[in-house]
Amino acid sequence: MKTRGEGQALFRIHPADDVAVALRDLRAGETPAEPGGVVLREDIPQGHKIALREIPAGGRVLKYGLPIGAASRCIPAGAWVHTHNLRTLLTEDPVYHWPGPAAFSPPLQDPPVFKVYRRPGGQIGIRNEIWIIPTVGCVNDAARTLARWGDDEFRRGKAGSPDGDGIDGVYAWTHPYGCSQLGEDHEATRKILRGLVQHPNAGAVLVLSLGCENNTLEGFKEFLGPWAKDTGRIAFLRCQDCEDEIAEGKRLLRRLAARAACARREESGPEGLILGLKCGGSDGFSGITANALAGRASDAVCSWGAGAILTEVPEIFGAEQILLNRCESRELFDQTVSMIENFKDYYRSQGQNIYENPSPGNKAGGISTLEEKSCGCVQKGGLSPVRGLCRYGEQVRRPGLSILEGPGNDMVSVTALAAAGAQIILFTTGRGTPLGGPVPVVKIASNSALARRKPNWVDFDAGRLLAEDPDSIRSELLGYIEAVVSGQRTRNEEQGCREIALFKNGVTL
Repeated sequence: MKTRGEGQALFRIHPADDVAVALRDLRAGETPAEPGGVVLREDIPQGHKIALREIPAGGRVLKYGLPIGAASRCIPAGAWVHTHNLRTLLTEDPVYHWPGPAAFSPPLQDPPVFKVYRRPGGQIGIRNEIWIIPTVGCVNDAARTLARWGDDEFRRGKAGSPDGDGIDGVYAWTHPYGCSQLGEDHEATRKILRGLVQHPNAGAVLVLSLGCENNTLEGFKEFLGPWAKDTGRIAFLRCQDCEDEIAEGKRLLRRLAARAACARREESGPEGLILGLKCGGSDGFSGITANALAGRASDAVCSWGAGAILTEVPEIFGAEQILLNRCESRELFDQTVSMIENFKDYYRSQGQNIYENPSPGNKAGGISTLEEKSCGCVQKGGLSPVRGLCRYGEQVRRPGLSILEGPGNDMVSVTALAAAGAQIILFTTGRGTPLGGPVPVVKIASNSALARRKPNWVDFDAGRLLAEDPDSIRSELLGYIEAVVSGQRTRNEEQGCREIALFKNGVTL
């Protein structure tokens, strides 16, 4: 990425682009020196687009070197380009093609040495926590009560082990489901909960059941397979079977904590690390700074032999061909097209417009159409080949870049990324959010104003890319990722912003 010159007011991403992005609020009559030297016909808010040349009515508008819509009326050079004069070009039945395996030269950088917790089966954890996972929403309060008690009792600094690092915290992942669900919804709930039970950031897990729910404890144990037999790491409690479920839960947590507290961080290469990629509250800078930076980090992680996961399928509509071009096999291409079409069918089955996007916040930040938002969104996937496809609730099984089936909703997608195996998530944002999930969520601000305004939310300021050396900033982000993997807490962890949300499609009984 090129850097901004001193005093530059506009940023053109690609030489072929018809528009540039305002780097600050601009006033009518200004004549920014670069690019094009056009005279502004009207005020242009920061992050919004200005036409660099006249665009006729019906003419395609290019940004990122790609079409982001068509002019709904003639747009003169120097005019503001937004929802009032730009319409989507997307259709519900695009034709996709696979050009064959793509060549890619990964960035040359020696992988770092992390300090992690080694788990059975070759997994690595970057936290040593105790997780309480309800099989059904009816026992959420009991789970929260036990988590509060356990956190006070066992968190490192309050109660440790002379033989290990101690416990990083005790958390309950409450949710409203596990009963009165049928078919795919029921199966999806069980898959997400299974992914959390198996997650390597949990040194120990208490599975909390009521006793009469659809997601029965016996059935869930069978669903877990061999994992259910690891009684040193996992305990099960059916609340209807005991007189005092809180007292029994405390007893089980004491046993779990005694073992988990003995774990120690060890030096490790990046093998087994999985980086989740998500954006939320995007603005006109997201695709230029934060998402592009996340993509460079993703490429680096994949080049180390580790993994990265890109999700939020509805927010790649309009830019999906960019990812399809990079599928490493025809079979994977066909599977990815099928996943995309299935998501569109889901919209149609609900009688909804497939392209009901972007959000009001996105538009306020300068994004006008879904294809513009999507072209920015896919920047998080970098340039690496797409090597895997992961269905909702399933887990990533191979290194490299994978696409995870999931919606755009921040909470649902962050949960799905964690359940798929991501130990850490890069979350890019232009508007800001305090959201956190079961695993550390690194908030990357697309603009420096957000980073200054919300220091308790933002971990990393990607807005600096507009004025500083991009290679230096990428190295800084990779260093920050290394620090978080090795134990440094993110803002969401410090603020206690951690929760899960599950995807729901069908009826509730």
